[in-house]
Amino acid sequence: MTFDASADTLRERRPRLVVPRNACDTHVHFFDRRFPEAATATKATPPDVWVDDYRAIQRRLGTTRVVVVQPTTYGLDNACQAEAAACFGDDACLVVVVDDSVTDDELRRLTALGARGTRFFMVSGGAVPWEAMAPVADRVARYGWHIELHLNGRDLPDRISLLHSLPVPVVIDHVGRFMDPVEIDHPSFIALLQLLETGRFWVKLSAPYVNSRSGPPRFSDVGVLARELARRFPERMVWASNWPHPGQPGHPDEADLLDLLVEWVDSEATRHRILVDNPAELYGFPVAAEVLVAGSVGDHE
Repeated sequence: MTFDASADTLRERRPRLVVPRNACDTHVHFFDRRFPEAATATKATPPDVWVDDYRAIQRRLGTTRVVVVQPTTYGLDNACQAEAAACFGDDACLVVVVDDSVTDDELRRLTALGARGTRFFMVSGGAVPWEAMAPVADRVARYGWHIELHLNGRDLPDRISLLHSLPVPVVIDHVGRFMDPVEIDHPSFIALLQLLETGRFWVKLSAPYVNSRSGPPRFSDVGVLARELARRFPERMVWASNWPHPGQPGHPDEADLLDLLVEWVDSEATRHRILVDNPAELYGFPVAAEVLVAGSVGDHE
């Protein structure tokens, strides 16, 4: 994977993996200077990227469904992501950020806009603290939402009781984001496996570059974890590009990130499940009866 390739080269590169119909990218962000940066943000605001920029990514990857996720840049103001998601119609849904002061009117409004979860970002720059997680989960449960959790996976053993107690599903970002990557027998990875055994937790197979020490192209230290997760709990994995890769030097190649699924997941049927069926279940996208005719590895014409 080349992080310093030119933008023109990246726009032309296509993945070897031919994705199934209705394949979903479950984690992207949009940025636009029309929307003010939150006081809680700790990182520089990324350059503007908008709907046409991401549509080019979709055409290159072959994905059609997308989950638009609130970045730390905008704190509790979900307007930027909501406006972007609306441009994709029924092929998009939202993960927003709310705290325990949110009103029922606002939760109903966000649900109507496509919100299916609320994000807790627990590394640096998040707008909502751990103490609010249980109250927020109680509030959003009636709307069918989940919690999306971005944390240092090494903290999972300390938070496992809280997470078990939540009345909603929980989606954990970026292969658990273990800082640094751990072995599969590490207590924090075992804690993640224990959560997945409940059937109420999910993991995004995404952004291996954020913590890998082995680096591109295979990110093998994170890849070992991703492969183990996909082997043991294929019904609880989803895939994401993490476009536009905020905070990353250069530009990770989305085509190569998608192709990592070939290394992490051996079965074509399981890749279909991760790209189509699991996102449909988690986010409420329509499930269409179809014959599996794609999701294979091959050359694009």
